[in-house]
Amino acid sequence: MKVELSRFRVKAGKSACVDEWLKMLNDNIDEVIQTLEREQMKLEVIFRECIGQEEYLTWFSVQGEAGDPVKTSPYAVDQQHMQFEEECIGHDFGMRDGQPQVILDHERVAEAMAWPQARSDVVVFQRRERVHRRTSPPPTGKTG
Repeated sequence: MKVELSRFRVKAGKSACVDEWLKMLNDNIDEVIQTLEREQMKLEVIFRECIGQEEYLTWFSVQGEAGDPVKTSPYAVDQQHMQFEEECIGHDFGMRDGQPQVILDHERVAEAMAWPQARSDVVVFQRRERVHRRTSPPPTGKTG
């Protein structure tokens, strides 16, 4: 399993767009949940916070290793996700990743998630900031 905690900075002036997008996700939760199977997403939580004058979205997820990427999704909600990301996420900041150090789970939860060795997905701590930045330019055409 991949256990991830990733922080993205919201572009300045895009708070209202974030409001709309999060509302759309919550209003269409059945459709959103339908997309999880192909991604092998067991759990996904989106957090929102302000630090100083900056706004951030942080994703926490537990996902199977062989899940399909969102960019290959046939679902309209995933196309909206990619459009939202282009419009509202500050790619100059990059994606900041946390490093899972302790995984606490009940055996029955791990079993339900088909995750028999949860504790083995802890990583060796690297005393550095883990930042991922885009290596290719954003898509040129509209999706969806």
